[in-house]
Amino acid sequence: MTVRLGAVTADWFGLATVRLEGETGVVVYIDPGSTRNGLLEEDEPRDGDLILVSHGHHYDPESIRRVAHDEAIVVVHEAIDVDGADRADEAPEQLPYEVERVRADESFVLGPLDLYTTPAYNDPAGPHTDDQGRPYHPEGTGCGFGVTIDGVTAFWPGDTDVLPFHEKMAVDLFLPPIGGTYTMDRHEAATLVEQIEPGLVLPVHYDTFPEIETDEEAFVVDIADRGVPVVLDTP
Repeated sequence: MTVRLGAVTADWFGLATVRLEGETGVVVYIDPGSTRNGLLEEDEPRDGDLILVSHGHHYDPESIRRVAHDEAIVVVHEAIDVDGADRADEAPEQLPYEVERVRADESFVLGPLDLYTTPAYNDPAGPHTDDQGRPYHPEGTGCGFGVTIDGVTAFWPGDTDVLPFHEKMAVDLFLPPIGGTYTMDRHEAATLVEQIEPGLVLPVHYDTFPEIETDEEAFVVDIADRGVPVVLDTP
């Protein structure tokens, strides 16, 4: 199901893979993923103007090639390398596109788009750590992305806990991860939604595999009870 907010449509394909399109025709893909993430091998839209990759776990060169057109710009977090990627043996700079590496605290303009990045990580003292107490996503290994398309600001915080600066974000379309284990869970995301009051919430990063299964319907009720518009998409 395609979700619309103002001049922008959004489609969720599973895990963190989201396609955004403005009325002017610009197309943005966030963390395009492999078949387990919802994009099938035969899906090759090749319509992406801007491809955003938040961290190594979501860096998949094959999927980038399936969604990016020849003149696309690929923006990746500065820490992404082949050793830290789940499904890659090809560095970002080897891709046949203009590739930009970014820190987790930048803002800039790319043609008709305003883009910014934010820190994304798990707190070592928080609940999203492994059996040895190590955060699944250490600070400095990834980022969130905010992108403004035709006046609508969409924000994907990345694979992250809720962080103090999040509650000050100005967001139209909020794409929170709600699966828990490796990111904020649905309860943490709901509390954050109440604080930032976005125009619309489209939850992502859940139910792709057992560790991030959650009750998305309960999340919807929780958000609706807080007076914030929310919608579910089906990959």
